[in-house]
Amino acid sequence: MAGKILGQSELAAATNTVVYTVPTGYSSVCSINILNPPGNGVQNVSIALSSSSTPVNKEYIEKNSTLNEGGVMERTGIVIDAGKNIVVYSSGANVIVNCYGYEEAL
Repeated sequence: MAGKILGQSELAAATNTVVYTVPTGYSSVCSINILNPPGNGVQNVSIALSSSSTPVNKEYIEKNSTLNEGGVMERTGIVIDAGKNIVVYSSGANVIVNCYGYEEAL
């Protein structure tokens, strides 16, 4: 099973962004990498594994965590069910998100 890029996004400020949705009939194992570019100031970021684009509290795996400028946050080995979304939020714009891993048919 070959790995691949599952989703990429440059975030808008203060907006939930669906970076990746697991296709129907599949599960996924992935890693999430968040980069706050140099010169972008300190940002607060959140990550949720959600059934919609608007997560509820129990769906967050990271909430309002501080990411310094030039900093990287990475979460690995995340197993996600069919139909679930990786939703990422940043308090400011220009934060970059990459999701990579693989999908497996159920």
